[in-house]
Amino acid sequence: MQVIDIVQVQNRIDSFKDQDIYVHLELTTGAYASHHDSSKHPAANFITNAVIRYSNGSIVGSNGIYRAGLKMEHGWLYAEGLTTWDESDPDRLILAGHDGQGKLVVALQLSREPF
Repeated sequence: MQVIDIVQVQNRIDSFKDQDIYVHLELTTGAYASHHDSSKHPAANFITNAVIRYSNGSIVGSNGIYRAGLKMEHGWLYAEGLTTWDESDPDRLILAGHDGQGKLVVALQLSREPF
């Protein structure tokens, strides 16, 4: 995974626009966060292989932390806290956000094929 290059990621977002694609979105503070530190509130979400279509998508941010938003017919999908991306597969966009310890906090993935 590389540090996000906003121009390249925006180009990849644009390449999926106006077509049915698969999405994977997850967020976690750590499944067992409250077991190790009772002051931490555990939170998570997960959706995978849902088919979406968006008319507009963008990535914005600064200081190495970004958010990506996708405007769909009946609402928005967005992920915030993104820090890295994988540029190796042109048919997928894989974005991730990692905390200071390198642990995954958020992931947003788009693909023409199921994950």
